[in-house]
Amino acid sequence: MNDQASFRVVLVSGAICSGKSALVEQLREKHGAMVIKTKDLILRKLPKITIERRSLQRAGEKLDKDDGGQWVAEALQREIDANSQRPTPSGLYVVDCVRIEGQVNAIRRAYGPEVFHIHVKADPKVLKQRYLDRSRADDAVHEYEALKKNRTERNIESLAELADVVVDTGRCSAASVLVRATALLNLYPRGAEKLVDVLIGGQYGSEGKGNIVGHIAPEYDLLVRVGGPNAGHQVFAEPEPEKYFHLPSGTQRAPNAKLLLGPGAVINPTKLLDEIAKHGISSERLVIDRQAIVISSDDIEEEKARFGNISSTAQGVGIASARKLTGRSDYKAGTELFLARDCSDLQPFLGSARKVLADAFVKGHRILLEGTQGTSLSLHHGQYPHVTSRDTTVAGCLADAGIAPSNVRRVIMVCRTYPIRVGGPSGPMEYEVDMEEIHYRSRIPLDPLKNAERTTTTNKERRIAEFDWEQFKDSVQLNGPTDIALTFVDYFGIENRKAFRFEQLTDETIRFVEEVERVSGRPVSLLSTDFNWRNVIDRRSW
Repeated sequence: MNDQASFRVVLVSGAICSGKSALVEQLREKHGAMVIKTKDLILRKLPKITIERRSLQRAGEKLDKDDGGQWVAEALQREIDANSQRPTPSGLYVVDCVRIEGQVNAIRRAYGPEVFHIHVKADPKVLKQRYLDRSRADDAVHEYEALKKNRTERNIESLAELADVVVDTGRCSAASVLVRATALLNLYPRGAEKLVDVLIGGQYGSEGKGNIVGHIAPEYDLLVRVGGPNAGHQVFAEPEPEKYFHLPSGTQRAPNAKLLLGPGAVINPTKLLDEIAKHGISSERLVIDRQAIVISSDDIEEEKARFGNISSTAQGVGIASARKLTGRSDYKAGTELFLARDCSDLQPFLGSARKVLADAFVKGHRILLEGTQGTSLSLHHGQYPHVTSRDTTVAGCLADAGIAPSNVRRVIMVCRTYPIRVGGPSGPMEYEVDMEEIHYRSRIPLDPLKNAERTTTTNKERRIAEFDWEQFKDSVQLNGPTDIALTFVDYFGIENRKAFRFEQLTDETIRFVEEVERVSGRPVSLLSTDFNWRNVIDRRSW
């Protein structure tokens, strides 16, 4: 968040039913403001009066007549002093509401530039109808007319001349009123704050992204994932690794971070709910965007029938994504599993990614966006038809999450020393080798090596190849990474598993890293040496 004073005072004014209470409540809910009601201040000074609105009006006028409105500023100071040891999180004190110019001026004299005045208004017909709609008393019309005859109430619109912002709530939703108030209070970042780090795969998937996410996740307040269950990420844990198909891979490593599945995510509800239960995730922690795509059983069956010839994982992701694109004219909310909002089982977790991200930006929270699969599997930029059903580059991941490029701080592109593709007709790779060759070069025992090189989602054997420098350079161009994370460096030699600092790596590995940096023009900031608790050499400067 931007540098702020120890506290700020928000004055709210407006006629009866102009929307003051709605704004005040949102400032309390969204920004943790302490609300000070002048009604309560009146009752403290004059405890014998009734709480009926007209009695409060007359009592307020008496106090204003005695000192010109200074009493509100003095009462406000007592409230601030009383809370000096337990200040509000945002430092906001909201006065609901000021009624005369003298009250406003007295508070401004006391607190100067830390006072922000918001006046809300609406057409008189709208105000009257709102009052009638919320009142069930038979004499509601007469009561409203009597309240409006009060001298202070008659003159309330004159405060608009003093206000920093005047909002017509008859032409502006409650959410829009809050947006304007938040901007006035400088609670929105000025410009695009670079709070988002993006992690993506630079090859054909299975680059070890989960391992890198597990290492850096504790540094973030919000973890975001896009893509679908056709990509599984693993993070080391005992007694067995954690596997994530929907949830962000840092879910357990960063237990205090909020979790978000963006509108471009593709969800198998049964598998996701199993994952949620396995990791003990509450609806307070996880938000699923209502627009996220839902996979049906028919999607899975159709994908199995149609895409076996390109070694698809057949999780239904592509068909479900196509339905979102082609089914727009037939869509009727709730009639079938189509979007997350149509799935009753997901209701406790549904929300808006835009709102979650907006709140994170306002609070200055650090965000990690985790992509899935790899750049060369991109629908648009990969080797068609051996591609997945979405754009897997940084640009595609940002679009799927709903994050602007100007909010990005770092882009971490994860690459293996030996790229892989799933076994079968999954597409071309330059200079394929076999596991026996990797065993010979690295001296890693063959059986554990073969067991490790099976896909997380479908448990298929992988094909493996030499590092492809042309493919790597293309990925650098497409993603514009700030950093490279290099994984499976033990494939250059099993002794790298005992390296905990860069200089402890083998000479061959160090030379390879130097060439990666020379070709990409980016630093290799993270190196994964094994799959255990101490498996990442961290060379970051950030």
